[in-house]
Amino acid sequence: MTIRIPRRTALLAGLAAPFITRTGFAQSETIRIGSLTPQTGAGGPYGPAMVKTISAVIDDVNAAGGVLGRKIELISEDDETNPDAGVRAARKLIDVDRVVAILGTWASAVTTAVAPLCWENKVMLFTVSGADSITRLPHQGYIIRTQPDTNLQSARCADFMLKQGSKKVGFLSAQSPFAVSTYEQQSALLKAGGAEPVGNVIYDGAKTSFRSEIDQILKQQPDALFLNGYQPDLVVLLRELYRAGYEGRRLTPAYAANDKLLAALPPEAVEGLNAYAPSPDISSPAYKTVQGIVRANPDPYSCQTFDHANLAILALAKSGIASGVGIHDAVRSVGNEAGTAIHGAAEGVKLLASGSDVNYAGASGPCKFTPIGDITGCKFRFDVVEKGKSRLLQLS
Repeated sequence: MTIRIPRRTALLAGLAAPFITRTGFAQSETIRIGSLTPQTGAGGPYGPAMVKTISAVIDDVNAAGGVLGRKIELISEDDETNPDAGVRAARKLIDVDRVVAILGTWASAVTTAVAPLCWENKVMLFTVSGADSITRLPHQGYIIRTQPDTNLQSARCADFMLKQGSKKVGFLSAQSPFAVSTYEQQSALLKAGGAEPVGNVIYDGAKTSFRSEIDQILKQQPDALFLNGYQPDLVVLLRELYRAGYEGRRLTPAYAANDKLLAALPPEAVEGLNAYAPSPDISSPAYKTVQGIVRANPDPYSCQTFDHANLAILALAKSGIASGVGIHDAVRSVGNEAGTAIHGAAEGVKLLASGSDVNYAGASGPCKFTPIGDITGCKFRFDVVEKGKSRLLQLS
């Protein structure tokens, strides 16, 4: 159940109970979890389904009796795919709503902006952002990332382009932390494989034309381009590349090459476009659960936020502490290889209450994390656009 509490009401409620601390709520109160997803902006196509999966997990757990004897309440906010809006929403979730965790931040710039608020207030942050810089922050263990980091993504993309026979690769990138680290890492991998990276041209996504940036990179005569941006600017990039007569290969993140992009351009402008994405574990029972929630083949972010909700609730049950500290202390232990395999928190809460260990296997893949909070591995899919439609090219 997704609930939004008016700010005035929440503030008045907080003033009426000055002696309740962040880690010591009255036993009768709900445990509040926040979602901070992009309902609008470049990430807007993904946010609603992300919240839907979180809400479904919470409803399922509440129907089974809750966790630690209490029901869970979801407070959902829109980060607008904008760091300033994300910070405002995070402050509300932390200071007013007093959530124990924030789930689902999407854009790397948003996650980077809100992360200090989380670790300073001992609120657990679960993210689908990919920039390496995020988990290198001094977050003290308060960040868990289910999206593969730039190392994993760059390795797969560089390998894909090398196997296609690319020799000179250019980059057109939006201004973002993810774009910088992607170029650095892919460049090194391409060089090691015998290809030549010919430069990274950064563009301002607020512009209505990128022709000067395109002319700049095309002077280097690349036979392949990595287009590292969001869907609205990718529409402009692909249209202007087509008009410029570029016939080389193009690779882009799948979150940009979505159905909305394909509908916005003539088929000839997107013909042969390749897109990549971390792939959910389509053989997992958890993935099938997410399919039932969203009534379609889920995108990677819906699967990851489904896992965020399950991991947070299982960690609460494991620690026995209804706080971000409790989640922080126990989140890695709910993926115990020696535990009973589970695919949902409602099932796991009961096992943990009986003293058993659990091994959560998620919709997005194995939920195993490094000391700094990164997943240790996942599958990737590569698609190709043919006659205006996208089809699977490779899954590995």
